[in-house]
Amino acid sequence: MKFLILGLVFSINVLAVNPGEKAPDFTLKNQKGESVSLKSLNKNSIVVLEWYNEGCPFVRKHYDSKNMQETQKVFKDNEYVTWVTIASSAKGKQGYIDGPAAARDLMKKEGSLATHLLLDPEGKVGRLYEAKTTPHMYVIDAAGIVRYNGAIDSIASANASDIKKATNYITSAVSKVLLKEKPNPSKTKPYGCSVKY
Repeated sequence: MKFLILGLVFSINVLAVNPGEKAPDFTLKNQKGESVSLKSLNKNSIVVLEWYNEGCPFVRKHYDSKNMQETQKVFKDNEYVTWVTIASSAKGKQGYIDGPAAARDLMKKEGSLATHLLLDPEGKVGRLYEAKTTPHMYVIDAAGIVRYNGAIDSIASANASDIKKATNYITSAVSKVLLKEKPNPSKTKPYGCSVKY
């Protein structure tokens, strides 16, 4: 019995995705129908993961105000940064994306500057990363280590007027990682709508 309990605790720790720990690899289809793995993206590149749900008011705050696109744009032309948006909404739930063609249309509609919109309708990658909200953000360095996990910024609201007053944790974290420095903070509480698994 003791052995089983210890094994369970060990498993939970292995699956944690905290700053300083190895990011779990995964493979998902993107907006072009291509299979994309974290391992393939992570070669000499920092990877930003952004959990997304089109209908979430907190996501709308950042996309309708163009804050998310502007944050993506900061690193768009940097060969050492790859931005990846992930949709983990299940079929029949808010935010579900029905295949690559729908994903391409949605990226165009949003003006997204992400390199990939990855489809995770079974929620496997969302659960693997313990993604709790949309948006929920991760920054992974080129060695595959999680360097930031949490909110996009410092004001947990759905009000676009708060964006200018907030600290953008992603621009700060990625900039620090590019300089081989530790982001501060490296972990924050994500805010938004719950991921619709």
